[in-house]
Amino acid sequence: MKNFLLLVALTATAWAVVVTRHYRAENRRLIQNQHALATHSDTLRNRLDESAAEVQVLRLRVAEFERLRAEDAARIRALGLRLRHVESTAKAVAATDIDKPIPLRDTLIVRLRDTLVRHDTVRVFRWQDTWVTLEGEIGPDSVHCRVESIDTLHQVVYRIPRRFLFIRWGTKALRQQIASTNPHTRIVASEYVRIER
Repeated sequence: MKNFLLLVALTATAWAVVVTRHYRAENRRLIQNQHALATHSDTLRNRLDESAAEVQVLRLRVAEFERLRAEDAARIRALGLRLRHVESTAKAVAATDIDKPIPLRDTLIVRLRDTLVRHDTVRVFRWQDTWVTLEGEIGPDSVHCRVESIDTLHQVVYRIPRRFLFIRWGTKALRQQIASTNPHTRIVASEYVRIER
């Protein structure tokens, strides 16, 4: 009888330890999520003088992702993917801002309208660098403009280890950093959601 009671006590203790570890891990995840939601993305310039943003990773379960990010979940399903197969999602918003004087030049355009030859003078502008092409024409009653911007966003997800004195172990938080190679681009917002089972 004593052996049976000892076995029951050991089983109950082992079960209590497993449940306690599970709830501690869940509590840490929820605290990290609260911190990630409470802080905004930090916009900065990295060592290469590129616009960058840094944000803490949001860790959601599949059911939480479906409930809190319903629009993203619908987009994932529209791509033909199952939500339980998705590891993570990321979103970045960048704005391109160019403030440059562009010289105008006059151009003569010959148009045929109702069998009459008509000469119009329009002002044309064009500016280009490695990342942005801007061109257009200014007519007597309208402006036609074309802007083409090319940008590459570099994304890095990294972990921040826990620390005690000089000892590092485990993972305190996951963070994402996005950098833009286009000097005209400023990263406005960034979001990274990790889906956990």
